[in-house]
Amino acid sequence: MSKPYLVVEWNDTETDAQGWLVVHNFVKGYTGGGTRMHPSVTKEEVERLAEAMAYKYVACECGTTGGCKAGIAYDYKAPDAYAVLRRFLIAMMPYIDIGVSLGSDLGTKYEDVLKVFNEFGIDIPLTKSMKQNPAVLQGIKDFDELLSTRIDGLLLNDVVTGYGVAFSADEAWKFKSGKEGAKVVIQGFGCVGASCALKMSQLGYKVVGISDANLLVTCEEGLDIQKLIDHKNVYGEMDPAYFEPHYKVRPNTEWLDVDCDILIPSALEDVINVSNAESVKASLIVEAANIPISAEGDAIIKRRGIDIVNDFVANLGAIRFYDAVIFGLVEPNPQAVIDDIEKLCRKNTNRLFTEAKNQTRYQREVAYEIFKPTISDLLEYEEPSEAVTAQQ
Repeated sequence: MSKPYLVVEWNDTETDAQGWLVVHNFVKGYTGGGTRMHPSVTKEEVERLAEAMAYKYVACECGTTGGCKAGIAYDYKAPDAYAVLRRFLIAMMPYIDIGVSLGSDLGTKYEDVLKVFNEFGIDIPLTKSMKQNPAVLQGIKDFDELLSTRIDGLLLNDVVTGYGVAFSADEAWKFKSGKEGAKVVIQGFGCVGASCALKMSQLGYKVVGISDANLLVTCEEGLDIQKLIDHKNVYGEMDPAYFEPHYKVRPNTEWLDVDCDILIPSALEDVINVSNAESVKASLIVEAANIPISAEGDAIIKRRGIDIVNDFVANLGAIRFYDAVIFGLVEPNPQAVIDDIEKLCRKNTNRLFTEAKNQTRYQREVAYEIFKPTISDLLEYEEPSEAVTAQQ
């Protein structure tokens, strides 16, 4: 892993929460990434996530944004979780105000992040030149309006990543000439996992297993995804009271034991590792979560010849949504946004699998070559005035 450009550590004054802002690179003075909150967050994890964001922006065909990430080591279910998030964002405000665009990630909600920004007169973090660009300002208005729109009954912002993962999975499975009605297991049922499950079922796949923080539910004939979504809570946890009688409930630690063709980890990092990688039954893994496979686990997956669509290829939907609308790359309507994400995810996945096949190499290794960031700009500052220059 290359070194990050900037690492800022924060220690909360009212709790034992600790957090980090990591900027891997700037492009034209701008950088973007989510903010996650979970007790297991570490500085090293945030550094890895920031690097993945830099690669993701290249895969996103973005010429305006570098990669960053923020992480807070704290329980996102705690009563004071929002207050902790607010204090963290306030501490990062000097960076946010000049072009470090923080969004949401695991354990945080984008509306909460925006609420804090708005409290301090910030709509969406921008560089100085962006703040003076009428086209960008119109893009922000369009983006803000789209945040309240729905598609398939769900908020657009809640489905863009999961739908993109599903399109990548479908493209990869077709490239492999996989059978119709393939069986899918999804680990994690937050916005990404739930929307991915819904789109996979719409595409004709059979979602036979889903695990959340509490349990694993399976059904050989396929789960009723819409019903599970309708009754899950804000933490992405399913309600067993609404399970069908023929569903099987098992400990969530057994998610890798379910027979499937496609495996989609959609929650925490390193959930596939040296202790369980030999247990993977799928022939294809699609990484909806960021860095869900540890380095040691990845070596096993590679040795076993399991195909993967890695994280920054599969799960770029949210940042493509942001970039495409704010910089005027698509018409500002929900279907145009989804169509754009589908086109990009399918193109990148097909390119990845074609290159890997031609080179007889593992997809992850190829992805790190073809989507490598090449730009490391500085923050955008005004040139010093003549008076200041003369004094120096």
